[in-house]
Amino acid sequence: MLFFQLDKEQTIPLYEQLYIGIKNAITNKQLHVGARLPSKRELAEFFNISQTTVELAYAQLLAEGYIMSKPRVGYFVEEVDTLPIREITSVLPPQQSVTQTSFATDFSTAKIDEDAFPFTIWRKYAKDVLDIPFKHLLQTGERQGELALRIEIANYLHQSRGIKCQPEQIVIGSGTEQLLPMILKLLGDDMLLALENPGYSPIPRTQLEQVAIPIDVDQDGLIIEQLQTTNANVVYVTPSHQFPTGAVLSANRRTQLLKWAAKGENRYIIEDDYDSEFRYIGKPIPALQGLDRHDRVIYLSTFTKSLMPSMRVAYFVLPPTLVYRYQEHFNYYSSTVPRFEQHILAKFMKDGHFAKHLNRMRKTYRKKHDKCIDVFTNYYPQITISGDAAGTNILISFDHEHTELTLQTIANEKGINILPLSNYFLTAKRPSKRSFLLGFGYLPLDEIEIKLHHLMAVWMIPKK
Repeated sequence: MLFFQLDKEQTIPLYEQLYIGIKNAITNKQLHVGARLPSKRELAEFFNISQTTVELAYAQLLAEGYIMSKPRVGYFVEEVDTLPIREITSVLPPQQSVTQTSFATDFSTAKIDEDAFPFTIWRKYAKDVLDIPFKHLLQTGERQGELALRIEIANYLHQSRGIKCQPEQIVIGSGTEQLLPMILKLLGDDMLLALENPGYSPIPRTQLEQVAIPIDVDQDGLIIEQLQTTNANVVYVTPSHQFPTGAVLSANRRTQLLKWAAKGENRYIIEDDYDSEFRYIGKPIPALQGLDRHDRVIYLSTFTKSLMPSMRVAYFVLPPTLVYRYQEHFNYYSSTVPRFEQHILAKFMKDGHFAKHLNRMRKTYRKKHDKCIDVFTNYYPQITISGDAAGTNILISFDHEHTELTLQTIANEKGINILPLSNYFLTAKRPSKRSFLLGFGYLPLDEIEIKLHHLMAVWMIPKK
């Protein structure tokens, strides 16, 4: 018989205890291969349990291959291969719980106004799409993204940015970080990339020195004369609202940049138009792509600022001359944005809700923008403001005895999140003044003045 006990007081069911006991007896070689097990009646009487309990245990052992059944004969132990056991010393450090720092005041440039999002309307479209008539969306969609969304993006770009393109020129993906490497791969191994300095790039900082040429930025944007002295044949720019300085590429430099691209055989401009929807001073700045007459501009944008960062929907518009090359190089590619989300967004845009949302957000962000400017103008004339023509952040600069890193640490210790301009330089060059990006999009309007005064007090910058 089997030498183990069943405990009816345990929470583990009796059949499972029996199963575990027999399995252990087999794996420990207490029951040898070919040994006959007691019948269900015999085992039930031995343990004083029901035959049903024994039957459940035997059924599990049969399913896992520990025993075999011979009709009208009985149950027998099967041969079970075992894996060799060896002790492994872990080379990994003990796992520690990672907690995300929470700030009482967050001047992040990446966050949006959560309260202004049209949840009710978005929920309606989400409910409509998640229904049987849309069951075909369970299958893999079009490689460049859903046609319905590409049509709406093309219409939107034509109306708002003066861009003329066909849906076939648009590729949808999950964020700039995913799309930019695709563009660079498309342009070939002999590509030499130039980047704004300071600037933003999805390319990992550790790789920038090997793959990119930094070009300085001033109050009129990218310095074209510097670009012209390099061997670069591709340049990544944010002309409508340079990140992080907020400079707008002047009309003269726009012309110079387009001429530079037209002169070379394989020269291209990657235009990142990440927040052109929100402009507060003057008329909207036309996109470079709309001015291009030589098919040298690849237009890149995202819904991160205009809708929500978490949706991860971005897109680029290829010149017609690159569309065939893209389709040839990326015939294996499958769109990384879920089809349901693409169709929700397409319906949201088609019915005019996206345009209405942008109009509301312009008013909301303008009020927050103006409040920031008023506070600094009225109370802190020693603070220089720049990059205030558009977007959801401004750049503040001032003299201070402490370094930017020290000032950032002081702010963080007081529960304030704010990033220095130095974080975005690609070289060791640094501005003479202390400069910080101050994002206002996430802050409630009625708290902005209080939070700005708190920041200034933490840095010991006196009021006027």
